[in-house]
Amino acid sequence: MRTKIYVMTHKRFEPPQDPVYVPVQVGRALGSELGYLGDDTGDTISDQNPYYGELTGLYWLWKNVQEIDLIGICHYRRYFLNEAYELLTQEEYERALADADIMVPRAMRADGVYRDYFGSAHHVEDLLEAGAVIKELYPKDYPAFCEVMEESEYYYGNLCVTTKKLFDEYCAWLFSIFFVLKDRVDVSGYDAYHQRLFGFLSESLLRVFIRARKLRVCETRVGVTAEKAETTEFKLAMGQLVKMGEFSQAREMFYQYLKIRPDITLELSDVRKEIPDIELILYILEQEKECGGQGFYEVSHQLSDLIVHLRRIREIVQKESDGQALTQEDADYLRMKQVSESVKEVIRANL
Repeated sequence: MRTKIYVMTHKRFEPPQDPVYVPVQVGRALGSELGYLGDDTGDTISDQNPYYGELTGLYWLWKNVQEIDLIGICHYRRYFLNEAYELLTQEEYERALADADIMVPRAMRADGVYRDYFGSAHHVEDLLEAGAVIKELYPKDYPAFCEVMEESEYYYGNLCVTTKKLFDEYCAWLFSIFFVLKDRVDVSGYDAYHQRLFGFLSESLLRVFIRARKLRVCETRVGVTAEKAETTEFKLAMGQLVKMGEFSQAREMFYQYLKIRPDITLELSDVRKEIPDIELILYILEQEKECGGQGFYEVSHQLSDLIVHLRRIREIVQKESDGQALTQEDADYLRMKQVSESVKEVIRANL
């Protein structure tokens, strides 16, 4: 069987050694050559990458790759994994798809219905307009759209593996919707993040396509090999401001950036789950500075050290809250690090 898994990327990375994985540079028409297969030849929408994200690669594969049986989409830092947490092999993909129509990531769950979840980070009217287009072009699929919008589960990241025949059918459906939608939605006033509208919409529409066609789904574990580049850059900026003692500036930047890039807090972006800790650390540092104390800052001026320090205190405070007796090591840590009751109270309030 002819199987290829295409790894979408916009930056240099260390590709998997397994030849089933093929890197594809998306948006190459607008960027520098990275040395990978590009999406800017033949029938292409590569120059629309700011609005479509990795979907310019999806379009290119649909229009330009033939003579293949199974085709899959992964990302330079997100891959399907087996039970041993290793990248799936060609044999494993083919075995899984023998009894399913499509492989997708394990469903994630929003706090509320998907429509509201999307609206919390994007413009919900764009999502509803996509539904209106589906109702016009594919009226039989519109009930599936309405169902998905009222559910809490969703697929993240535009990852999938399926037959080339079904892949082509999905792409024809998806891009026919988007090519109508792009004339109805004005993204000129959106920032660079929100302009990538079609990439965000496609995450929900894949589930609609699957539901409407009653496809057999193989939900598979997805592993993240690295943090999102924007998340890493954000943490570095926070670390530099902390090192300089600019705590108020760091807090202001923290909240401003989250308004622009809410995605950096997602589980698959903030792999080490450090952003909530950074928020709390910045609050403690600012409060101590205003009160003339430096207990927390005396531990270290390095944000990475302060994250470790916070987590150690949290463990101790959690024990106290649970009524557990502290060990001598716990007591020594609190004393040596001069952890104040006010700091413990702030942490306790955020357990």
